[in-house]
Amino acid sequence: MQKISVRKYTIGGNAPCVLIAGPCVIENEDLTRKIAGFLKDITEKLQIPFIFKASYDKANRTSKDSYRGPGIERGLEILEKIRTEFDVPVLSDVHRFEDITEAARVLDILQVPAFLCRQTDFVTEMARTGRIINIKKGQFMAPWDMEQVVAKVTATGNNNVMITERGVSFGYNNLVADMRSLPLMRRGGYPVIFDATHSVQLPGGEGLSSGGDREMAMCLARAAAAVGIDGLFVEVHPDPDSALCDGPNSIMLDALPAFLRLLKEIDSIVKRGDL
Repeated sequence: MQKISVRKYTIGGNAPCVLIAGPCVIENEDLTRKIAGFLKDITEKLQIPFIFKASYDKANRTSKDSYRGPGIERGLEILEKIRTEFDVPVLSDVHRFEDITEAARVLDILQVPAFLCRQTDFVTEMARTGRIINIKKGQFMAPWDMEQVVAKVTATGNNNVMITERGVSFGYNNLVADMRSLPLMRRGGYPVIFDATHSVQLPGGEGLSSGGDREMAMCLARAAAAVGIDGLFVEVHPDPDSALCDGPNSIMLDALPAFLRLLKEIDSIVKRGDL
């Protein structure tokens, strides 16, 4: 399996499961710093590799009136501060061609949103930055179809690519997580991440916003760790019910310590053999 280096961490193979976590969207600098500091502290104590994630602009909101974030200029400024102050890699999703160069200047990992994973020119342009590319698997994609998306990245000479499972459309306003997709995609030879919180999202389920079931996120994360994953993606918030984006499927910060201890134990058991 291709192993990816990001700062002092290795992602892939028998390397410990990396945690990619943070709020869905940057609400303000103070809250973002608070969340980053909490995550840095708990992952250091548990010796879990950690990448901070937050969106500077959520272009895929249900309603045109939904909060999207501070925008690229202010958002990247905040993410750069987090990167420097807490000495952690940072990830954010990029939705527009116009943002790619500027985002690559700050971000360690560029994320291709699920609904853009089939857009060849966009994926290729992201890959040409040379940064690590995390591709969210579209809700409409079969696991084996992601090999062609990965090939669009590697054709540029960039082999630093990861695939993230975030559930499959299951009727209207619902997603289902198929655990078979994780080993199927790992057979392609690149690290696979499981997005536990978006897998329990109910897209557009609240009419003007998406719903979700955050309690199930932790259940699915345990199952994914038992199947074997290279990273876990979760969105977190100190008060999910007041979050400006994806609150219903975000995990409360206070629930993380015990949850991560268990995940680390499951991951270590699974990786005693060569995955």
